[in-house]
Amino acid sequence: MTIQNIISQLGEGMLKTMILFFSTLVISLPLGLLIAFARMSKLSIGKKFKPVRFLAQIYISVMRGTPLMLQIMVVYFGPYYLFGVKISASYQIYAAIIAFAINYAAYFAEIYRGGIESMPQGQYEAAKILGFTKAQTFFRIILPQVMKRILPSVTNEVITLVKDTSLAFVIAYAEMFTMAKRIAAKETSMIPFVAAGIFYYVFNLVVAVVMNRIEKKMSYYK
Repeated sequence: MTIQNIISQLGEGMLKTMILFFSTLVISLPLGLLIAFARMSKLSIGKKFKPVRFLAQIYISVMRGTPLMLQIMVVYFGPYYLFGVKISASYQIYAAIIAFAINYAAYFAEIYRGGIESMPQGQYEAAKILGFTKAQTFFRIILPQVMKRILPSVTNEVITLVKDTSLAFVIAYAEMFTMAKRIAAKETSMIPFVAAGIFYYVFNLVVAVVMNRIEKKMSYYK
């Protein structure tokens, strides 16, 4: 089998890897911000919402303290073992996206929290004096600065996500790594693995370049 044929067969895996990657980001980034708000609820809405803060802490602890591979298996096989729901092949992509999204949301939540809590309290007080509402203060003054501060940490997580997509093989989701294993086993060749490695490297290189440009464009928030 020629290299062109191998790359052609890996094309489907590349597409599924990118679908999983972008879907995870689209869901986990805003979800992480919501979880960060819940985690910090004591700062603005008092003891009444202490259970919300506690649940957010437990969620983050579980998501960060257990293997992503285990979480993927729980999301995929859970409906059958817990509720007797039959699992179809089409559920693989949804299970993978859900598992990755809830896992990375926990990491993004802590990154958001660290960035928000690092902001000087004086900025909130100055905005209040100028007549800004809490929502205006956060979205127009605080959040742009927070995004600038946390961008390096977010970049690291995004790069890790590219590589972690290979863990979806545990539920037989045919992403890049799974396709490479199938072709390598069939052809008894290492070329599919080399091609997959090049793909992951190039994908991460593109992500790093894009994130670096975004960071430079946001430098005016210094």
